[in-house]
This record gives sequence, structure tokens and C-alpha cells, in this order.
Amino acid sequence: MKKTLPGVIFARAKGRGGVNVAHNKHTAEMPVERMPVPDRVVLPMQQHIGAPCTPVVKVGDTVSVGQLVGDSDKFVSAPIHATVSGTVKAVGDVKLANGIITKGVTIESDGEMRLYEGIKPPTVTNREELLKAVRASGLVGLGGAGFPTHVKLNYPEDKNVDTLIVNAAECEPFITVDYRECIENSRNVINGVFTLKKYLGFSQVIIAVEDNKPKAIEIFRKLIDEKNDTSIKIMALRSRYPQGAEKMMVLSATGRRVPPGKLPADVGCVVMNVASVAFIERYLETGKPLISRSITVDGSAIKEPKNLRVPIGINIQEVIDYCGGFKEEPRKIICGGPMMGIAVCGTDAPVCKQNNAVLAFADRKDAIKPERDCIRCGRCVEVCPMSLMPTLIERFAKVRDKDGLERSFVSVCMECGSCAYACPSGRPLVQYMRLAKQVLREESAK
Repeated sequence: MKKTLPGVIFARAKGRGGVNVAHNKHTAEMPVERMPVPDRVVLPMQQHIGAPCTPVVKVGDTVSVGQLVGDSDKFVSAPIHATVSGTVKAVGDVKLANGIITKGVTIESDGEMRLYEGIKPPTVTNREELLKAVRASGLVGLGGAGFPTHVKLNYPEDKNVDTLIVNAAECEPFITVDYRECIENSRNVINGVFTLKKYLGFSQVIIAVEDNKPKAIEIFRKLIDEKNDTSIKIMALRSRYPQGAEKMMVLSATGRRVPPGKLPADVGCVVMNVASVAFIERYLETGKPLISRSITVDGSAIKEPKNLRVPIGINIQEVIDYCGGFKEEPRKIICGGPMMGIAVCGTDAPVCKQNNAVLAFADRKDAIKPERDCIRCGRCVEVCPMSLMPTLIERFAKVRDKDGLERSFVSVCMECGSCAYACPSGRPLVQYMRLAKQVLREESAK
């Protein structure tokens, strides 16, 4: 991309580390298709970081689309809503794609997709009403993290947050739903930006897009020109994984560094996924809560890769079947991207709010490297965006050295996978990072 595009600024700072990965954006030019109504959905009560919800319906109840079926009185949580109309057939334990067992509500669809009569656009005239509306919508971060959005936006006023960064980087290979959001729902994104700016008082907004997505940059540039608001900027980021990570994005967009153990709000920034911003605007217009989401279905084992809009709670196998099924027996199935996603043992699990992709691979490109002794090459240190020493953390984890793990700042690792990707010895460094965090929790609890 030319470095002199009018109305487009380029990254203010170059973040450290990261790796160059094959993008494999095969579905980038495929519009999002809406799937037919499934026969049933399973709605887990744990679809977010924080406290799980408690079911508020019982077996035999008739429910409508958008009706509340689960909620919690805890602050860090997000309500769950019915994604089809029909009858509650079960309330009990369900298994998520990552193997976690949680409570869930199973709804048998009547095929009518009857909208709940209580749905109406919320009244929002100030910051408190906006935060209340965002919580009621059930929105969690749609980029994959699943953090309740109302919590992120409810930062203390003494933080002096002045900058909203809209994350449209989508640096994970294969996934293209955020790009499609930029192309297909760009006006929702821009209107959502103005809504957040109005009620939360941001003095500047940066819409950050990787420079390998020129069409999205051009669309946003034209819409911003129409608004004639100089406080909103389009920023082209260099295309490098994990550019979309919050702390890397804050540095690239503003030059501010988020200290270890701190959040973007501590340096005056809020980072929101582009689809989350667009959803807030649609919710304020319609009052319809988060009942569906877009996902990318791709990989060498998938017969017909697609971008789909699916009801939350639909079975993963149904999604794959809609894409023609498997053309070859998959060797690995991943929920999420290949760098930070979770490999699953089967497809009998529901799509949750934070799932942005289902990938299935039949070739050996995903094969795990044979593990060999560390050769002390330092590549894992070189590519770590958080300036950690993964092999040192690995050694501390093996001997359960709590003090060593604390000194090595393992808690700031975001498990991006750059270290394992770059390691020529095939060390499972991400797994060791997760093990180290678990060891630290266990030792600290003693």
C-alpha cells in the first residue's frame, strides 16, 4: 500500500516481536451467508470471561427469539438470550468445544423465529444508560476473547481515557469475518464509533486496519470524509502477527506502552473489535440482543469454505455440513484461528459467542514438529511481543518455582503462539506458558 494515501495515517510505532505467517484468507471475498434455522440450539451459560450465568427458564417453557434464558448478578458476566423460538427441552450440563462442562439450556426450534414481545430499542441519553444497554444486549468481545463489553467500557473516570481504538486488524490466518464486517456493515461501524464517542467522551478514535486490506481502508476513509470529523482517523498497520493483540495495537496506534499487569485503560485507551462496535449500533436501533454471530469455516478438509451468520448455540457439525461436510478425514479441527484457537476432539459442541471460526485440516501443514532439545538460539525471545523469555519460564514451570515465575512475568503472556511458531526445535512453548500460569496459581493458593 502507498504510504501517502489521503486521510490515512500509518502506525506511529513499531511493536516488537511477532512473526510473518501465511494469511490464507481464502474466504475474504465471500459475502456472509445466513444459515437456515436449526432444529435445536444448546446455549451454554458460560460464553464469556467471568462468572457463568444461571438458567432462568425451565423444561417445558415456550421461549421466543431474544428472550432472556440465563443471567448472573455478578459484575463480570453477560446475559444469555434465546437464539430461536421454541420449547425448552433440557436444562443441565453441556460440554463446550474446549472440554469444559457448564450448565446449558437446550431449545427445540418451532421454525418460526418468533421475536420476543419485550424487545424494543433501549433509551440511551447518557453514559450510564449506554453501559446498562450494552450489558442487557449480552455483548462480549467478538474478536475471540469473550470479555463482557460493558465491563471494558465501565472504566474508572480517573483513568482519563481519551482514545478509542477500533480493532479491524484480523491478523489470524484464515479468519475473514471482521474483514467482511468492514465491507458489508461499514456504516454500522462508523455510526457505532460516533455513538461511543458521544456517550463515553473519547477525544480521538483510531480505526486500525492491517495494510493488506486496502478495500476496507478505502471504504472507511470515504465514510469518515462524509462525516467531516477530524477526530476520527483511519490507520494502516503493518501486516504482522499478532498485530491485533490489544497491547501491540495500543503501541502501534498511539505509541503508548501498556505496562506489565496493566490494561489499555491505564494508558488512556479502549480497544474494541470492529464487529462489537457495529453490533452496539444495531442493538441501539433494534433492541435485538446478541443471538447470532459471523464465523469463518475453512481449512483443507472443508469441502466448501464459507463465511456464515449462525445462531449462537448451533451445533458445530451442522455448520460443517452446511459447508458440504468434509472432503477428507480431518486430522485436526480448531475452534478459532490456527495460532490462538483450541484444537477439539469432535464437532458435537455448540458455537458460542466468542467463536469466530471453525477450521478443519486434512493435510500435514498443521503437524506438530518433533520436539528436540533447546539449542539456545533465542528466536522465541526475539519474536515475543511481550519481551518474555519462554524457555526460562519453561524451566521454572517444570520445577514449580513460584518466585521464578513471578520474576519472569509469565502472567503477561497472551499465549499468541509466536514463540512456538518460531522455535526450530519444536518446543511446545505455548503449552508450557499455560502450565506455568497454572503452577503459579496453585503455588500462590498454598
